Amino acid sequence: MAYVISDECVACGTCEPECPVEAISEGDPYVIDAEKCVDCGACAAVCPVDAISEGE
Repeated sequence: MAYVISDECVACGTCEPECPVEAISEGDPYVIDAEKCVDCGACAAVCPVDAISEGE
């Protein structure tokens, strides 16, 4: 299951460069492309507001 970004996202951009498969795109909140996401968790590890979690 792909990771998701909640409405808690402050659009800081910290997660985007951490994604090894470029699945995160800019927005408010940022968006993770479920088709590209490989569930590595790199984005969640660097999110300063804990807005990224595993999807359901």
